[in-house]
Amino acid sequence: MRSEPLTVSRLVDLFKDLLEENFVDVLVEGEISNFSRPASGHCYFSLKDDRGQLRCAMFRSHARLLRFKPENGTQVICRGRASVYPQRGELQLIVEGLEPVGVGGLQLAFEQLKQKLAAEGLFAAKRKQALPEYPQTVGVVTSATGAAIHDILTVLRRRATGLKVLLRSVRVQGEGAAAEIAEAIADLNREGSAEVLIVGRGGGSLEDLWAFNEEVVARAIATSKLPVISAVGHEVDFSIADLVADLRAPTPTAAAELVVKNRHELERHCDQLVLRLGRVIENRLTLIRSRLTDLERRLVSPLESWRERRRRLGELDQHLQRAIAWQVQGQQNRLRQMVEHLDALSPLRVLGRGYALARLQPEGTPLRDSTQVKVGDQISLQLHQGQLSARVCQVVNEKKTQET
Repeated sequence: MRSEPLTVSRLVDLFKDLLEENFVDVLVEGEISNFSRPASGHCYFSLKDDRGQLRCAMFRSHARLLRFKPENGTQVICRGRASVYPQRGELQLIVEGLEPVGVGGLQLAFEQLKQKLAAEGLFAAKRKQALPEYPQTVGVVTSATGAAIHDILTVLRRRATGLKVLLRSVRVQGEGAAAEIAEAIADLNREGSAEVLIVGRGGGSLEDLWAFNEEVVARAIATSKLPVISAVGHEVDFSIADLVADLRAPTPTAAAELVVKNRHELERHCDQLVLRLGRVIENRLTLIRSRLTDLERRLVSPLESWRERRRRLGELDQHLQRAIAWQVQGQQNRLRQMVEHLDALSPLRVLGRGYALARLQPEGTPLRDSTQVKVGDQISLQLHQGQLSARVCQVVNEKKTQET
């Protein structure tokens, strides 16, 4: 019996479902070829090795996160999912992540942009501007909450009394930071009162410093009419902004020192006094730290004190429980002795030896003397076990005898 034939589209859909269910997240290494990036922002290319090739597509949402420019011949590792392009029935890889082999994506992007800007002459020494000798107003482009602005202001306040600082606060890392930095440089140029600009931030990883490796920041520095000092990270960090700027400072603190370099000679004596004062303060702080350390050693932790008190309370509780148990046991023994003594004195014990307790009825008055009754009275007799009712038939006493 022959089965019904499948349509081409149905078979392609089955292949597509099979691939997408079993190859959800794969890593593939190969060489880029036939790379294209049309106006849509999507990337299309082939990934090949010496035995085969695979069509790849990287949609704009992932392509915009690339830090380097993919080029033909680049050996890369792609992360993505397998699929089938239904219109042509072709196997393809939907790429969601792309990294070059042997070098990080950020490092490759750095080198690519460096080569591009160098070819345009943006690093040439002839286009560098000289710093003003005695600036009265300094523009600073950095984060208002970062360590860089603190270091810059500390130096400027110490070494250049009366200097005006214009801070243009920006984000210095993350998406959109580069555009903010470029806009801030342009704003300070338009405002016009600053005579020199310091652009930078404190240290960090390559990813943290990446905003200063963006092309938009490099071109903003290159077109600035005001001299720009780049102060990105620490001495070992090097950025595209450092190459384009009129002067590179190894740290934000050094940038502030460069701005007031000529004033330094005029204020040398004041600086020496400040240094001497700083040493005195440091010595004082060292002494205070030493005393504080000694006090910290001697200080008993509240937690330890609480634990000790809790332990002591546990011991007292156990002692109290034992004392209570001892007292209860003693009282129980005394009670048992008293019960035994009372039991020995109980009339019931006397009745157990053959005696009876007589009561006049109906009053229930105990009878101790025969004169309390007369012949015919109703009496009750309480025995050791049970009770009897009787009538008096004869009364015998020392005076007379009554008989019924």
